Amino acid sequence: MLRTATTRRVWRCCLLAGLCFAGVGCCAVPIGGRETAAAPAGVPRELQKVTLPPYEIEPPDVLLIEVVRWPVREGTTEILKTQPPIGLLPQPISGAHLVRPDGTVALGVYGSVQVAGQTLDEARDNIKGFLGQWYGQSPEAFLVIVDVAAYNSKSYYVITDGAGYGEPSYRFPVTGSETVLDALTQIQGLPAVASRRHVWVARRSPYGGPETPDQVLPVNWIAITQYGDTTTNYQVMPGDRIYVMAQPLIRVNNIVGKLASPVERVLGVTLLGSETVNSIAGRPLR
Repeated sequence: MLRTATTRRVWRCCLLAGLCFAGVGCCAVPIGGRETAAAPAGVPRELQKVTLPPYEIEPPDVLLIEVVRWPVREGTTEILKTQPPIGLLPQPISGAHLVRPDGTVALGVYGSVQVAGQTLDEARDNIKGFLGQWYGQSPEAFLVIVDVAAYNSKSYYVITDGAGYGEPSYRFPVTGSETVLDALTQIQGLPAVASRRHVWVARRSPYGGPETPDQVLPVNWIAITQYGDTTTNYQVMPGDRIYVMAQPLIRVNNIVGKLASPVERVLGVTLLGSETVNSIAGRPLR
């Protein structure tokens, strides 16, 4: 009777393992097809990089803003650019300024000015006009420098498959020159459970839906690292997701382990209880 119950449990465990193998196969086949597909043409790569469009300011970027103004001839509106510029009064504007969630930066006693959605040149002109209104002078009387101190709003993501134990994700700022190799170097290369044959870049699309073509760029990690091939070492763009899949066998092993662990515990407790009962029942009475 006990042997029959044990046999049934073994068959159930085998059935669960078979289902795990089937599930992993369904996940791995489409990705393998994408991996073997030819690398798309016209995509920026390590030796064919492109310059990114003008940087658009967004929260929570940190801007470096420096402002001085040219002297104005007394009694006129003539700007004396031949003379040294002077600091602002009553409060200087200098240093790092955080772009707040509403898209503005605080300029101290002068108030706040909207900069979100603007390029650096547009933000500079906007600040000039804002200070011109505050002082009642021409915007050209102000010398404004605007630069990015921290690129916080433009980023890419590296996502690693934990082989059944989560998906650690990492976020890094885009500065305009990163490649896939640079991105994975940020996390010390591929994780121990990673599959070198299942790495790709998922480039975000503006709309999505079944009618939108996939923007999935297969990465040949072995060719990049062992042969110096730059064909799939793509330039990383803002919003890119670099996904590293785990080895299927390791995932199966972990899934089977998680499924079998409760069964092993139940069987262990059952066998221990049976042995204990048999030992007590067979022990001679004193």
